Amino acid sequence: MSADINLENVAPPWFDYPLRVQPHHTDYAGIVWHGTYLAWLEEARVECLRSVGVAFSDLVALGVDLPVVDLGVRYRRAIALGESVLVRVRTGPSQGVRLVWDCQICLSPDQVCATAQVILAPVDRQRGRILRQLPEPLEAAIARLQAGQYSPE
Repeated sequence: MSADINLENVAPPWFDYPLRVQPHHTDYAGIVWHGTYLAWLEEARVECLRSVGVAFSDLVALGVDLPVVDLGVRYRRAIALGESVLVRVRTGPSQGVRLVWDCQICLSPDQVCATAQVILAPVDRQRGRILRQLPEPLEAAIARLQAGQYSPE
């Protein structure tokens, strides 16, 4: 007996962005400062979009910005100076033009140090207003991400 699978509920694969903790990422105790996690999440999202053909500079040239409109982070384990981490991001369920990103920061795929969800909204840089629809290059890139069609450099 075969079960029907609803492919709309299957999450795309993770995009992995490896990093090593540097001194400027840490506090006086050699532990990653909590704000560093947010910078890492942004770096991973930018590189993930680049992996499907959209450089952030392309969006700027189109007059589009992607500010964070909602953010939640759950810290589970401290990360120390010198450790190698994997920042994992993938697109989440669509919310109109809002882009939902599910994120993890891990020492390994089995050792998650933090989880996050980041929601971005496309904004017309000149008018400062949320766009009613995604620009075509961004919409196509999100479709490729949902299909797991990353092309790492």
